[in-house]
Amino acid sequence: MTTYGIPLLVLATTGSAALTGLAFALEWIPRIGAFTVAGTLVDRYGTARIFRVTCLARALAVLAAAVILTVLEARTPAATVTVMLLAASTGVLTEFSFVAAETAGSEASRKAGDRAHRVQSVLLGIDQTATLAGPAVSGLLLEHGGPAAMLGTLASLSLLAAALSSRMGTAPVGVASAKRGLRAGWATLGSLPALAWLVGGLVVSNGALALLQAAVPVVIVTALDHSSADAGLIWSAAAVASLLAITASRRAIDRWGLWPVGAVAATVAAAATFAVAQADTYRGYLLLVAVVMAGEGSLTVVFRTLRSRLIPPEVFGSTLAVTVLLLLLPFPAAGLLVAAVPPAQLGHAITVGAVLQALGFAVAFARLRTLPALRTSPA
Repeated sequence: MTTYGIPLLVLATTGSAALTGLAFALEWIPRIGAFTVAGTLVDRYGTARIFRVTCLARALAVLAAAVILTVLEARTPAATVTVMLLAASTGVLTEFSFVAAETAGSEASRKAGDRAHRVQSVLLGIDQTATLAGPAVSGLLLEHGGPAAMLGTLASLSLLAAALSSRMGTAPVGVASAKRGLRAGWATLGSLPALAWLVGGLVVSNGALALLQAAVPVVIVTALDHSSADAGLIWSAAAVASLLAITASRRAIDRWGLWPVGAVAATVAAAATFAVAQADTYRGYLLLVAVVMAGEGSLTVVFRTLRSRLIPPEVFGSTLAVTVLLLLLPFPAAGLLVAAVPPAQLGHAITVGAVLQALGFAVAFARLRTLPALRTSPA
């Protein structure tokens, strides 16, 4: 709801495609800054405490915005400032809770040993099930209940997450030492060539994906004259496709191994992104974005499995922060690009992103083919 609902809220509040793209950038720029400290804090204080505190803070921020927007009229400077600040604050807090949750998931994967990809596929299935509901719920609540209904629901989910965090059992690693922090994360990533090459390919791919995420609300609502609910439905349909791909990937990796599954998924994602740039109907966007996210879902299983297998536990939070920091860099850039490019020209921008995505994947997987970490034997 945070990732897809807040840009829809900005569009509904301001009526501006440029401000929607700017809000997307504001939502992601602070997230990148958050990773400079999130990994270290998780390593020092443990997943449960960081997760609980950030979920409570997000609930408070969202509730405050809901009250303010109820009092203010839409399309006023004060309402615009409110939704922009909301985008920035929720972006930061969401990434702290994300690092905590990913650290707990990696601990479960390490305990699973050679079955780590099965654990990751289940965790991703949970994540995609929530992603299936989040965009559609955001669009429907915003369409029929207004900002207060959408933000109230988001705050309730944050409070529930904080209450459930007591079940997270991963303890703090200890007091931060010389082995913690971004420097340790960079050093660890540099010592793991398989992980570094895969991260590099995914950074380029995320440029195309981020552009899609930032542009779709503008294209659907402004260019194709559909509702906010229709824009949210696209990402819910994409989550269904991703969920199916994640389930299939678990069995495919069992049979063929990590590298073949990753290479096929990368090919599917790049081809579908290029096709999205040529789409000119709502149905075309719905189907093609779903295919893109199916390929991305399979790639995420491969990436998370490799990450949990290679990164040492004592520096996992710090290294996770570095890898995700790199993967998030394209998102604020995509928001700024959507803010600057006229809606009619967004298709050309997506085409360029698709070409770069294909080249990035080709180089990365050609290099990974010679490395042992992605060439594990099928079960």
